[in-house]
Amino acid sequence: MPQTVKGVISRSKGADVEVVDVVVPDPGPGEAVVRIETCGVCHTDLHYREGGINDDYPFLLGHEAAGYVEAVGEGVTDVAPGDFVILNWRAVCGQCRACAKGKPWYCFNTHNATQKMTLTDGTELTPALGIGAFIEKTLVAAGQCTTVPEADAAAVGLLGCGVMAGFGAAVNTGGVGRGDSIAVIGCGGVGNAAIAGAKVAGATTIIAVDVSDAKLEQAKHFGATHTVNSKNTDAVEAIRSLTDGNGADVVVEAVGRPETYEQAFYARDLAGTVVLVGVPTPDQQVTLPMIDIFGRGGALKSSWYGDCLPSRDFPMLVDLYKQGRFDLDAFVTERIGLDDIEAAFDKMHAGEVLRSVVEL
Repeated sequence: MPQTVKGVISRSKGADVEVVDVVVPDPGPGEAVVRIETCGVCHTDLHYREGGINDDYPFLLGHEAAGYVEAVGEGVTDVAPGDFVILNWRAVCGQCRACAKGKPWYCFNTHNATQKMTLTDGTELTPALGIGAFIEKTLVAAGQCTTVPEADAAAVGLLGCGVMAGFGAAVNTGGVGRGDSIAVIGCGGVGNAAIAGAKVAGATTIIAVDVSDAKLEQAKHFGATHTVNSKNTDAVEAIRSLTDGNGADVVVEAVGRPETYEQAFYARDLAGTVVLVGVPTPDQQVTLPMIDIFGRGGALKSSWYGDCLPSRDFPMLVDLYKQGRFDLDAFVTERIGLDDIEAAFDKMHAGEVLRSVVEL
C-alpha cells in the first residue's frame, strides 16, 4: 500500500525548497523502497533547484544517501529488507556494450525506478539523479542499492556521490599509486576526497591547491603534504618546484573552470595524467596549443562518478573507514534536519562546510 511521508522538493527555478507530503508507491518489479537514515547536501541538488540540470520541476531533491531497505519488488534478489545500503545513481545494466567489455563503470544503460513518487494531488516528482533522498522513504531501482557493512550512515552515505567522485578521480581514473606525486586543484569535498584517496593509494607527494588558506589547512588533515595558495603564487611553477621541476604524475582538477584546467594541464609531468572531475557549465571552453597536447604526451581524462563500480568500491571504502584508514567523519561538517536544507545551501555556496548531512 502506498505510503505518505515527508520530503523536500524544489517547485520552481530559484524558489526556496519546501517540506511537503510525498506519496511513495509500493515497489514494483526490480524496485526497492529504502528508509533513509541520512542524506548529504550536494552542489548537484542546488544545481537542480537553480534549473542547471533541466526544467522538469518539481524535483524531489537529495541523492547522497544511506539507509535500510524496507521492501523489494518482484524479481529482486541482490538486496533484501533489512539490508543497510548506500544509494548510487549508476545502476549498471550488465548487458550494454560497456558492461560486455568488462567496463561496467561506463555503463551506457543505467536505470532508475519505473514508478513515480508524487505529491498528494498526483503531481509526479522528478527525483534528483534518479534517487530523491531528502525524504523519509524513497523508491529506487534495486540496482541503486549497494549493501555495505553497517557504519555511521552520515559518514558512509557520502560515498554515494561527492566523496566517491573525488576518491575515484585520483585512484580509479588517475591511477595514482605508491610513490607517485599528485596535485589536486580545488579543495572542497571532492578535492579533499581525491587527496585522501591519494594518501590511501600510497602517493608520497600530495599537493593541495586552492585560493583559501582555511581550505588548504583542512587539506593537510586529509593527507596533503604540501599546500599552494594560487591566489598569491603561480600554481604551475609551485607544483613543478615541489616535484623536482618536472610536474606531478597526476593532476586532479576539482573546480571545473578553464583557467584551473589550464593550470592542471601545464602542472603535470611529461606523459602525466590530467583528470577533470570538477563540473563545468555548458558555456565554458578551454583553448590549448595542439603542439603542447601532442608534445607532452600522457592522458587527458574526465572522471564521472570517480569511474566507480558501487558494488566493488563502496564496501571496500567502508571497510577502510572502519579500519581508521579513510576518515569519512572529517567530511561531515554538521548534521541537520529536513527543515534546514535551504540554510545548508547558503553555507555550501559560501564555502563554510564540506558537507551538511540531513538526518531523518
